[in-house]
Amino acid sequence: MANWDVFKELDNLRREIDEAFRGVGAGRPFGTPFLSPVSRRFPLVNFSEDEGHIYVEALVPGVSPADTDLSVLRNTLTISGERKPFVEEKGQIVHRSELGSGRFSRTLELPADIDPDKVSAEYRDGILTITLAKAEHAKPKKIAINLG
Repeated sequence: MANWDVFKELDNLRREIDEAFRGVGAGRPFGTPFLSPVSRRFPLVNFSEDEGHIYVEALVPGVSPADTDLSVLRNTLTISGERKPFVEEKGQIVHRSELGSGRFSRTLELPADIDPDKVSAEYRDGILTITLAKAEHAKPKKIAINLG
């Protein structure tokens, strides 16, 4: 069972609110492009855990695995990369170009330390699935109770 820290959650909420308002009033409207500093965090993620692993699914459609980097340090996972811009072909008339492009980076604080040698990732249909093994010291240990 994970420990829940109300002050840690409030601090995370404060950071998210600060991030949402960063740049507002600096000449940038709310309807900014996909990967701008004010836009929604990218990539969107789900993560879950069991006794031995943490599982992360990141939504990265249109981003090549070759343009994506993963790094793990203790209990943080960073997903970064670049979505390539739309390239207009010669003689082509573009009527609309709404898909965002640019560099992105998302760092997640995980509920346990990770063994960096036991991380695997798979990309399929725009979803990056990452399996992270918990470090041995982060796994729950059953303690025998001796009768006195």
